[in-house]
Amino acid sequence: MGLLLAQSDGLAGLFGGNQTMVIVLYVVFLIAIMYFLMIRPQKKEEQKKKELMSSLAIGDSVLTASGFYGIIIDMTADTVIVEFGNNKNCRIPMQKQAIVRSEKPNYKAEETTTDKK
Repeated sequence: MGLLLAQSDGLAGLFGGNQTMVIVLYVVFLIAIMYFLMIRPQKKEEQKKKELMSSLAIGDSVLTASGFYGIIIDMTADTVIVEFGNNKNCRIPMQKQAIVRSEKPNYKAEETTTDKK
């Protein structure tokens, strides 16, 4: 405890003996650390999730929160119907929030190569 008081007296000496200024700086420093380590990354993650939900379309290949891969075959405001497997008989309605990742299908035409001589 004596060491902590000695340190705070040393820091207070930098500010002309004003201990309230030291306390205010500690509080500002702790709030800044909390913002950059906790709040900012969470907001970035929420923004990514919002972008994912807005970019979903019929025909997209998706990964659900439970680990299943499927293809979106129908969508409403907050639900999607996802088709799982190759037999086309397994269609499950689920909330959009259950989708973790999405991939757009590739409709690129095959490139024709020409021989250059």
